[in-house]
Amino acid sequence: MKYIFITGAPGSKWSSVAKNIYYSPSIDRSDYSEARTYYRQDSTGRQDLMHMGAYWDPGMEFGKFFDHIEHYSKSECEAEFDRPFAADSTGIRIIKSHVFANHIDFLRQTWPDVPVVLVNRSSDSCLGWWVRSGQFDITYPDYREYYQNLEHIAGIISQQTANIEAAAFKHDAEAVFTNRNLARLLGLEPPPLNYAQDYDTQDIQVTVIRS
Repeated sequence: MKYIFITGAPGSKWSSVAKNIYYSPSIDRSDYSEARTYYRQDSTGRQDLMHMGAYWDPGMEFGKFFDHIEHYSKSECEAEFDRPFAADSTGIRIIKSHVFANHIDFLRQTWPDVPVVLVNRSSDSCLGWWVRSGQFDITYPDYREYYQNLEHIAGIISQQTANIEAAAFKHDAEAVFTNRNLARLLGLEPPPLNYAQDYDTQDIQVTVIRS
């Protein structure tokens, strides 16, 4: 298995789900750079790391064509998946894209051996969290070009949330409740104990589609 696909609407807290398996020894972290991070100051003044590593989505650094990904060949898509990573790196590559939510069937047909992690919350919760997290002032990744304004992104969030719910049902996705449970289901070595996440207490629903 070369990849893990992760999708969730903006504000679904999907980045925290990715972050808390990212430090598994099984993961290729060569996509990391300081330029590919985003910190938000919390109510105590602490800088909280919200985003890290590459993102693939229209208007962002990678995956600019992913809203029409089904029109591209497997080799073209994999070339885009691999762009942020070092050529000689090892480990499994996490590929995270909001618009994957609209193309689950294509992902399953083209990469049947690659698990798809679905991260979901209600549309209202997603929009509220995304606004509190910085909305269009988020420095990485850049939401301005594709997501445009609050009205537009609210519609996209609703669509992506509905598609994720439908895909979870259609593909009989397995529910997981902690990041260590997720790592085990994906066949990863567990991340360090200081990266512990309980999805229920953070109002996150995580399911996995796998072969």
